[in-house]
Amino acid sequence: MKENMYKLGNMDIKKLIIKMALPAMLSMFVQALYNIVDSIFVAKISVQALTALSIAFPIQLIIVSIFVGLGVGINSFMSRKLGSGNKDVARNTAEHGFAIGIVLWIILAICSTFVPKMFTKMFTDDPVVIKYAVQYTSIIMLFSFGSIISEVCMNILRSTGDMLSSMRIQLLGAITNIILDPILIFGLLFFPKLSVQGAAIATVIGQILAMIYALKLVLRNNNGLKLNLKKFHYSSNITGEIFKVGVPAMFMQLLGSVMVSGINLILAGFSGTAVAVFGIYYKLQSFIYMPVFGLTQGIMPIVGYNYGAKNKQRVLEAVKYGCIFACAIMLFGTSLFVIFPGQLLMLFSSTSQMNAIGIKCLRIISIGFVFSGIAIVLSTVFQAFGKAKVSLIISFARQIIILLPLTFILSKLIGLTGVWIAFPISEAASLIISGYFAIKVYREKIRDLEGEIQVDSNCDLVEEV
Repeated sequence: MKENMYKLGNMDIKKLIIKMALPAMLSMFVQALYNIVDSIFVAKISVQALTALSIAFPIQLIIVSIFVGLGVGINSFMSRKLGSGNKDVARNTAEHGFAIGIVLWIILAICSTFVPKMFTKMFTDDPVVIKYAVQYTSIIMLFSFGSIISEVCMNILRSTGDMLSSMRIQLLGAITNIILDPILIFGLLFFPKLSVQGAAIATVIGQILAMIYALKLVLRNNNGLKLNLKKFHYSSNITGEIFKVGVPAMFMQLLGSVMVSGINLILAGFSGTAVAVFGIYYKLQSFIYMPVFGLTQGIMPIVGYNYGAKNKQRVLEAVKYGCIFACAIMLFGTSLFVIFPGQLLMLFSSTSQMNAIGIKCLRIISIGFVFSGIAIVLSTVFQAFGKAKVSLIISFARQIIILLPLTFILSKLIGLTGVWIAFPISEAASLIISGYFAIKVYREKIRDLEGEIQVDSNCDLVEEV
């Protein structure tokens, strides 16, 4: 861990961001790949099966929001404590992460017995779609402990600057899922044909294997933080600090689920094909957004550590170059969606009707990618400072106050095209709001930072000037 702490406080920022972010970006890219693989294989079963996954997607977002929120809370608080030299609190924070994760999984497991059917019936009365959606979401929720504990472990490692181990954990889960998907869905080799259930089982097996490997990495103490779960002592203060950042981050992700559900309800008024197309878009856009989220995973410990060390210049440089790198990724994504929409849709065995809707969908929505990329980086910076409520306010404004009402209004005025137009408009508005809060947070948190905790090559705190 000493080497990682040293680079967080001393390495050139551009090189540091690349070094920290590339492993996370690669693992998030593969994560996006295995999310898409599910839909690609399921699309070969039937359009009903693909529609079922699109309807089930908001529940997956809820699960993701839970473990991502917890992970962000752990990462943010641990990074700041490590930056200020308080290893004991950082270690205890990691131990709290495991305890909270187990409680969250128990709640999800209980909900898996009744939530999937209730939720699916809100969107369709097709018995085949209902059957597929309930099968998929019940399995994902019941065995969600794999994804939750993996996320806790990965954020413990990230907070110490160890991004490579986090990458290996995610790659293990993603590659396992990609390999098992066709085997379990179509019954290859000696396995039975499990259809949509096979996609869910492949996913949770990958998550559980990743969890086992992640626990091994964290508990073997290569990160310099020796955890002792047997001697765990609960602290309401540490729980409060985790939730202070984690709960707003969790609700930010939950807002995505509410937004997708709302858009699906609007699209269901046009056709089931429109719902399926929107589901395809969400899978495809993850190829672009996941690398940006990987970038922010690299940025958060850099900002948090240097803020804890009172190094104003490095904090500002990390934000600056983070925004530049995010713009480059998003420009590439926009170009891809504008030039090759038909080819992207064909990955999902799209029909002529799906292409007629989907090509326009991809081209219009991708216009807002660059705005969104900058806003995502700024949101992560707010979280690194412990200002997660600001990120929540921005996300709520974008998705609930602006996007959903605008989508409804434009769908009535323009038709289906209006649904797609609402997205870049809301992203532009979100960037403006983010800019306002960035100026405010700069004045409160960064402008008056004084002194710099000097760190030698052995990662020992020398003095504060």
